[in-house]
Amino acid sequence: MQNIEFKAELRHFDAARAQCAALDATLEGTFRQRDIYYQLPDGRLKRREEPGEEIAWIYYHRPDIVRPRMSNYTILTGDQARLRWGVDGIEPWITVDKTRELWMLENVRIHLDEVEGLGRFIEFEAIVSRDFDVEACHRAIDHLRADFDPILGEPISVSYSDLLAAELGV
Repeated sequence: MQNIEFKAELRHFDAARAQCAALDATLEGTFRQRDIYYQLPDGRLKRREEPGEEIAWIYYHRPDIVRPRMSNYTILTGDQARLRWGVDGIEPWITVDKTRELWMLENVRIHLDEVEGLGRFIEFEAIVSRDFDVEACHRAIDHLRADFDPILGEPISVSYSDLLAAELGV
């Protein structure tokens, strides 16, 4: 699967909620997530735990750049992850705990994230599909960046795991 994504610091959480509502985005819910990251020689791997949900293993590739970027990802079950990497033998690298408010606007997931030890962030993830090609996804992200511009902080090029590792010095 693919998406085009963009992440930035978030200056005003309530203003972001208001902007989502003004755009007629749909609030899908607020989720408590724990992402346990594992270091691989190629790509990134995280184990996502959410209360009441099946554990998901997310393997992805994306460049560390501040502009909107393509992410290629696969969501696996525990059995699939064990077959592919033998994950029972891989040591966890770092754990990221966050509360995520998820809004949907057409094919775009808008994440308002409160990340423990790091702060507040916003992510736009435009899902590439037959109905929304890569170019359409880039346009959607560009529009959202303009709509949210007054409340966006610095753009972020890396994952929360990288930010937390830098913060903790690991």
